[in-house]
Amino acid sequence: MKPSRNVFATKWGIIAVGGLIGIFAALLQKWGNPGNMGICVACFERDIAGALGLHRAGVVQYMRPEIIGFVLGSLAAAYAFKEFRPRVGSAPIARFVLGTFAMIGALVFLGCPWRALLRVSGGDWNAILGLAGLAFGVWIGTLFLKKGYNLGRTQATHTSVGWLLPLIMLGFLALRLFFPEVEGQGRSGVLFYSQKGPGAMHAPLVVSLLAGLGIGFAAQRSRFCTMGAIRDLVLFRQMHLMLGVTALVVLAFLTNLVLNQFHPGFAGQPVAHTMHVWNFSGMVLAGLAFALAGGCPGRQLFLAGEGDGDAAVFVLGMIFGAAFSHNFGLASSPEGVGPHGIAAVVIGLLVCLFIGFTMRKKAA
Repeated sequence: MKPSRNVFATKWGIIAVGGLIGIFAALLQKWGNPGNMGICVACFERDIAGALGLHRAGVVQYMRPEIIGFVLGSLAAAYAFKEFRPRVGSAPIARFVLGTFAMIGALVFLGCPWRALLRVSGGDWNAILGLAGLAFGVWIGTLFLKKGYNLGRTQATHTSVGWLLPLIMLGFLALRLFFPEVEGQGRSGVLFYSQKGPGAMHAPLVVSLLAGLGIGFAAQRSRFCTMGAIRDLVLFRQMHLMLGVTALVVLAFLTNLVLNQFHPGFAGQPVAHTMHVWNFSGMVLAGLAFALAGGCPGRQLFLAGEGDGDAAVFVLGMIFGAAFSHNFGLASSPEGVGPHGIAAVVIGLLVCLFIGFTMRKKAA
């Protein structure tokens, strides 16, 4: 029997998925998520770290249902289309460290690649520097790929390994459902809840979860990835994934116009700063880490949902990196880069370069 065609992976399929993400991101902002942050994988994983008490930055603590939905939606798609393949590779500590520094770079910029695109679609011109840095970081990563960089071949493993991160996400959802916020107290006895700032801004739970599930399902089928779009363009001159990224920006921009959420300029943008060198440099670090790890933060969640243990390690590294950033003054704020953020970016770039140079397979 001939296998059914994956329409999500076609040209119009990837365009539709990118457009879906852009529209939902703008709508989630309208429904309560922070400005120009309808969806931000890095920011939302940071909020989850805060909700668990891994950091005590009171303005960014909330158990974000979108992240949970991304993993569980991907899991559902993988099972529905027989693509759930539990697998692991090698160098788990390298993947964890790459996830940690990817998050540190993203929080210096204040956003993941998705949020960089959404910030531009909302009129935040500071994000142009971030996108330039992302592209430059991924380009550096492609140079290592051309020279034989490889963290190791994946191999099949126990089904339970592939289920571990989805089970963690189900646990997070259970915590959110059984321990809701006690009004005015900032916590439930278990989870922490922001009373002000970005963490206090969120769409309704059911809406956020359904949006995450839908995006996770569609993105798993389409292989949507912002880092992959830049990598494929640089290495293979392929535009397929870039069509999805372009659709995300265009549809988010149009939706923002309709909702009166487009406010162009540099100053006064929500959850953003104007230190342009570090907007650029933070995303150079993040882009390089994403390239060396094999996917942007959204793609890592979708891979983890389909059983990829390597991606799950990267995700946990990002959550650890978020806690580390806020506990040690690395993360930026609208006032600028944190007191130790610049040093962290420099160290992160050195660590990523060390990984890139030393994990190359020599030609036989």
